[in-house]
Amino acid sequence: MVTDRNFQPAGVVSKTDIVSAYYAGIPIDSTVETIMSAPPICCAPEDSLDHVLRIMREKGIHRVYVLDRDQSAGTGVISYSDIVGLLYRCCRKCERNLKRKTSSDEADSADLVRVRDVMTPSARTVEEYVTLHEVIEALFLHRFGAILITWLGHPAGVVSKTDLILAYRHGMPATAMARSIMRCPVRSCDENDELAQAIRQMIFWDIKRFFVYKGNPDEIVGVISLTDAAQARSGSCRACMPSRIEVL
Repeated sequence: MVTDRNFQPAGVVSKTDIVSAYYAGIPIDSTVETIMSAPPICCAPEDSLDHVLRIMREKGIHRVYVLDRDQSAGTGVISYSDIVGLLYRCCRKCERNLKRKTSSDEADSADLVRVRDVMTPSARTVEEYVTLHEVIEALFLHRFGAILITWLGHPAGVVSKTDLILAYRHGMPATAMARSIMRCPVRSCDENDELAQAIRQMIFWDIKRFFVYKGNPDEIVGVISLTDAAQARSGSCRACMPSRIEVL
């Protein structure tokens, strides 16, 4: 959040704004006012999680700032990661989930939410020799937070908005190749894995997404992110999906 001279909320600077500045060639020492989005999208502490999710979907944003009762100062922020973390913690304590751990019933297994149920199908890729300019264009065109980098058709690495921001910070030209900043290895999971397991691993690795394969890790068929899980209100099993937020 960006505040004015009176410390009132004035705008927001996101990773997307910074990457856009990189793409446009805006000097790194420019003021944040140059690139911030205004006004900031906010909510009240007593607003429901369902209301906040609706705001994030409608506005196409990943977090909402929480203002105090006078709406004069920010007191916190809520993101998709916060919401899916809450769902995950509740599901771990859920009576249905605890019973499933001691049961081998096929009906219980069929009731589980799988990665394929929530993932974004199809994953856009670029070759490792393309420029960072082209990577940014692909991210913005498809509204992705990261893109898969391939070599001879095989997954080779990942470039995220965070990687691009670091490149911008260190003065790397946007004409550099994607392979110069990509991260390895590619974190992935099978489409048939339990959603709860994928969420647990993302939390453990402190990452926001897995690329999803079908049988063979070289056959990437989609992406699963904490945002996908939160937007679908997904817990560990289908019983929780329709009204999990309201129950909370």
